[in-house]
Amino acid sequence: MIRILRDEGEGRRLILRIHGHLVAECCEVLERACLESSGAGGRIVLDLSGLGFLGRPGVEMLGRLERAGVVTIVGCAPLIAYTLQEEGIEIEG
Repeated sequence: MIRILRDEGEGRRLILRIHGHLVAECCEVLERACLESSGAGGRIVLDLSGLGFLGRPGVEMLGRLERAGVVTIVGCAPLIAYTLQEEGIEIEG
């Protein structure tokens, strides 16, 4: 289960702070939130500092969003950052 907290950043930047475990059952919820928010034309930052577990479906979904330019990913724990980077997913900061 995940919890998504929205925080308005500077300019047209929206920060989505993700807490919990990103498993298959939660991917659709997060992906929809990102795609709906990107429709407003602003930049979306995914802060994964509260993410405790990342399953394979979550890695694949984050990869799709990052490669499409929908999100910028920040705040990953070292193991999660390593997992994403091994899949060619860029992490900022």
